[in-house]
Amino acid sequence: MTGAFYPQLRTIHDVIAHHGREHADHVAIICEDRRLTYGELHNLSNRTANAMHRSGVEAGDRVCFLGKESEHYYDILFACAKAGAVLTPVNWRLKPAEIHHILHDSGATLLFADDEFLDMAATLKEDLPRLRRIVPLPAIADWRGTDDTELHAVFGEEHPVAQVYTSGTTGNPKGAVLAHRSFFAIKHALANAGLDWIDWRPEDVSLIGIPGFHIGGLWWAVQGFGAGITMVSVPVFAGHKVVRLVRDLGITTACLVPAQMQMMLAPPRPRREDFSALRKIVYGGSPISESLLGRCIETFDCEFAQIYGLTECGNTAVCLPPAQHVPGGPRMQAAGMPYPGVEVKVLDDDGEPVGPGVVGEVCLRSPALMLEYWGLPEATASTVVDGWLVTGDAGYVDEEGFLFIRDRVKDTIIVAGENVYPAEIENAVAAHEAVLEAAAVGVPNEHWGEVVHCFVVPRQGETVTTRQLVAFLRNRIADFKIPSSFELIDTLPRNPSGKILRRELRERFWQHLDRRVA
Repeated sequence: MTGAFYPQLRTIHDVIAHHGREHADHVAIICEDRRLTYGELHNLSNRTANAMHRSGVEAGDRVCFLGKESEHYYDILFACAKAGAVLTPVNWRLKPAEIHHILHDSGATLLFADDEFLDMAATLKEDLPRLRRIVPLPAIADWRGTDDTELHAVFGEEHPVAQVYTSGTTGNPKGAVLAHRSFFAIKHALANAGLDWIDWRPEDVSLIGIPGFHIGGLWWAVQGFGAGITMVSVPVFAGHKVVRLVRDLGITTACLVPAQMQMMLAPPRPRREDFSALRKIVYGGSPISESLLGRCIETFDCEFAQIYGLTECGNTAVCLPPAQHVPGGPRMQAAGMPYPGVEVKVLDDDGEPVGPGVVGEVCLRSPALMLEYWGLPEATASTVVDGWLVTGDAGYVDEEGFLFIRDRVKDTIIVAGENVYPAEIENAVAAHEAVLEAAAVGVPNEHWGEVVHCFVVPRQGETVTTRQLVAFLRNRIADFKIPSSFELIDTLPRNPSGKILRRELRERFWQHLDRRVA
């Protein structure tokens, strides 16, 4: 592997300290019309880390960020690493009750918030005794102060640095606790094996397309900062604006979900010349359709690498390399191959390994695996078994070691890269006075990959309309979780033990497709 690789950098605080000294004048991040060099970002994060200490933040404390993408997010990330705190990003698209759960569950002691979320944060703080302070991001400079004394961090690769919330079977998201190694293990494995599936060059300018509150965005940003290149952050992803950024800034690499790539191709259709500097797109979150890939190859005229993984394994464990991205090729339906040092096995219903081509539950063993689910030892033990992550995805491995995902053992729905668990939706819908029970499933959608379809059983003598249900849900769950369609039925299918047969409900939507996930 050639390019910008620094094998001595194994923690996030090492990254900014090294590049802040050795590449002080190189631009680290661009957001809108603002730029910070590595030297400036290093000094700012020193000030922020010192201010955290003055605010009572101690090693292991959770520090939450509630805001849109900006340079502030990465200043705070590096400050947390230096102070030994654990950055806990909050998806700003969530509703207040959902945000309250994350703030309460994490036990956050400090919250940074954009202006538009300050009133809500102040209201939530009344019921959060551990939350000492809310720092408005527009006033962060005053709070930060001028003490840029460098903290000589002693926190190693196993120290927690991020807590990223992911959907759970109870309807409440779980905090996956990630150590520094979760952000470096795959990079080092690729470099040691001499593979350029995901590579960096000193002159690269890279787009953080996936928001930093997702593991995909956070992981990608750390990869770029680790390579000492320039990262580009956008507060809100808008296809035509991103095309303009790619053209004007000479962006060379990007991490996206397929829905974002489709947004970039929307009318007015961009020209190939707009992407003359673009050399590679890394995408994940959902597989790409062959028709979309064909249009992307024609327009973007660059390499593509697909990544597959979960928050719990530090974002990516499997990659479909650029060489396999051939429309109509034999591997285009594959998730990819495991990285060096990553293992994949497929188990049957009895927990026994199956042979090539046999579908079962996919399990992963990775050096980037999470430390735990925060405060949930039983959930951790059932998800990580003898060092193997039980993914909840159904698939098979072929004779050459390529992993194919065919369905989900668990019922997660992925809407444009956003994980949604049916229980979150069903609990909210069932709270309506006219609803007896509900069942949510994912159905294929060309633009978003999947969308939510909800089956609703009304209470006897009651009627309820789609409009009423949508209005009811508006302030209860995030907009991307609200079903795109509802269907009234008399009863839900169940097995003898009473479990809802979601697969039976999904069948008519997917029966014409080979793969039962979008």
